[in-house]
Amino acid sequence: MEKPQGEFMSTNQQKNSATPEEIWKILREASEGHKETDKLLKEISQEQKKTDEQMKKTDQRINRLGGRFDDRWGLMVESLVEGKVVELLQSRGINVYETAVRMEGSYKDKKGEIQKREIDILAANGNEVVAVEVKSTLNPDHVRYFLNTLRNFKKYFHRYKTETVYGAVAYLRSDSEAPVFAEKHGLFVIRATGDSASITNKKDFKPKAFS
Repeated sequence: MEKPQGEFMSTNQQKNSATPEEIWKILREASEGHKETDKLLKEISQEQKKTDEQMKKTDQRINRLGGRFDDRWGLMVESLVEGKVVELLQSRGINVYETAVRMEGSYKDKKGEIQKREIDILAANGNEVVAVEVKSTLNPDHVRYFLNTLRNFKKYFHRYKTETVYGAVAYLRSDSEAPVFAEKHGLFVIRATGDSASITNKKDFKPKAFS
C-alpha cells in the first residue's frame, strides 16, 4: 500500500527537525550573543577614541615644544646674522650700512583684504635694500615662499619702491638642496657657523634684483 504523500517523515528527518520552541531558543541565544559582541565592540571603540584623543594631545604638546625650540634657534641665528650682514654684503659689493629686524609690511589686495609679511632682517643704504629670511633649518619650501614675498616686496614695503631689492636666506641647518636652490634663484646664501656667519655663494655669483 502506498503511503500518503506529505503526511509522514523518515526516522532521520524526525531526529533532525527542531521544534518551534527549540528554534526560538536558538534565535534568542544568537541575539544575546550579538548584543554581547556589539557591547564589546562599543567598549573597544570608546577606548580607541580615548587613545586617539590622548595621542592628539601628546602630538600638540610636542609640536608646541618643537615650535618654541625652533623659535629660540631662529632668534639666535637672526641675532648672529644681523650682526654680520653688513660686513658680509659689503664684501660682495652691496654697500649697505644700516639694518632693521622684524620689519612688517602690508597692502590691500583686489578683494580689499589686507595682506601682511614680516621680514626678519632688512639691510639698506638708501638705494639698495636686502631682505633676509632667517631659518634655523632651511628647506626648499621656505625658499619658494620667500621668493614670492620678494616678487611682491614693494607692495608690502612702500618706502622702498624706488630702491633695488635683493634677497638673502640665512640658516643654521638645511636640506641638502635648499642652498643650491636659493642661489639658483638669485639669492645670497648665508650660513651661521659657531659664533660667526659666512656667505656661501660662488665668487662670481650675481644676485637677482626684484622689482
